[in-house]
Amino acid sequence: MPVVEIIVVLVGAGAAVIAGLVFLGTQSAPQKAQVAPNPCGMHFLFCDLDLEHATDQARSVLLKESGETDWHALRAALTARFPGLPDGNALRSLDTLTLRAAALDDPAVLHLDREQEMTRVVIEGDFLIDASAVHEIKSTEAELGTLRLAAASSPYPIWLVGADGKIHWRNIAYQTLADAARPSDEGTDDPLFHLDQEELDEKRTVRASIKVEETNLTEWYNVTATQVDDSTIYHAVDINAVIEAEVAQRNFVHLSIGLAIFDRNGQLALFNPAMVDLTSLPVEFLSGRPGLLAFFDRLRDNRVMPEPKNYSSWRQEISDMIAAATHASYQETWTLDTGHTYRISGRPHPDGAVAFLVEDITAEISLTRNFRAELELGQSLMDTFEDALAVFSAAGVLTFCNAAFREMWGMDPEGSFADVTIVDSLKEWQAQAEPDPAWADMRDFVMKVGERATWEAEVIHKSDGLFTARLSPIASGATVIRFSVKDPAQKASSQLPA
Repeated sequence: MPVVEIIVVLVGAGAAVIAGLVFLGTQSAPQKAQVAPNPCGMHFLFCDLDLEHATDQARSVLLKESGETDWHALRAALTARFPGLPDGNALRSLDTLTLRAAALDDPAVLHLDREQEMTRVVIEGDFLIDASAVHEIKSTEAELGTLRLAAASSPYPIWLVGADGKIHWRNIAYQTLADAARPSDEGTDDPLFHLDQEELDEKRTVRASIKVEETNLTEWYNVTATQVDDSTIYHAVDINAVIEAEVAQRNFVHLSIGLAIFDRNGQLALFNPAMVDLTSLPVEFLSGRPGLLAFFDRLRDNRVMPEPKNYSSWRQEISDMIAAATHASYQETWTLDTGHTYRISGRPHPDGAVAFLVEDITAEISLTRNFRAELELGQSLMDTFEDALAVFSAAGVLTFCNAAFREMWGMDPEGSFADVTIVDSLKEWQAQAEPDPAWADMRDFVMKVGERATWEAEVIHKSDGLFTARLSPIASGATVIRFSVKDPAQKASSQLPA
């Protein structure tokens, strides 16, 4: 009589029923079973080592592997996930076997049942995935971890703002900047940058600044926005160097001093508008990148440099000037026929370049000359006084005296290498006059700080007799001392020849 066996397999927590596998046959020769589909997982049916039936998901696992037999392919696909799956020889001695997945986070369970030459394998669990899928997930997670690390460790601030306008994620660079910019607002989810959203929507990249409290400096960034669903990802790139370059360029353009930079080959590489204004050289000529000698030749033609007495020697002088500017700082003053005075400076630049600066110092020279003329006029006027005059600064240094003072005391401060002080002067005065406590009072008056009133004392000069020393405070804490002979007739008689 044939033996009929109906086996019902329950798979998953839902206890879904897979139709019974019916094995019909005799003791002499088994017949193929009729298998109902398994809707809940992976189901394999083998006749010895050859696959007789499999669900679609189960068959896809075998298609990814190869082996001598179908059972070898199954072992190659599942051994990593279910260690202990028997080889072909061990399979024939088994009746049943239950294996749990090796990974702790994988709840899948493998059930193996064998009846004569038929082997049934069912994998059940909440995550019915094969080893290759596990590998793909782990690879994806590793890639995601790498991307997160790259974003978190980026040197530029990156942050994500949700639909509520709050920051939902930030990288290390953003947090570091936030801590430095506003340490008092620690923990806030308000964006660090205040952006014009309309401008950002239009341009996608805007320039934004932020005041850093720690350094009290303003830092500049280019901020780019990328919309992702209801969130926005922002990237900020530091452009402080760009801002500094722009400021330097503006200063260069508006510089009142003419600047011309020649490269290592001696050709004009850069010039500013002031160079055109001061030298009257055509822009077309300068834009043509003339050489150094051609540049100075044109300056001579435009009478912007003194006319040389000897043209051949002038060429050598210009070559010497270029060499001096190339290796060290060079400076010279040109007085022109037009009445202008220019200061020409040359200095080396990186990579063998050289820069020449042209500065109009006509007003400065004129002011200096006028000041010197006024000083000479004042000196001449003071020299006409019969009384000896001396001015001491608040620090007690002799800054001015007239001819009568130099004659009376035999002192010439202009001929001294060091400053002449009130102490130095008192030594000379006391050596030529009678002892008197008034000398010490004079020193105290000159060095006194604060309110002072005019004061005078009478002392005796060994040659000129009795005279009056009158001390008066003047501007900036200075003091003027006026020595007047008490009896001019006595001074005159002392000067008569014997």
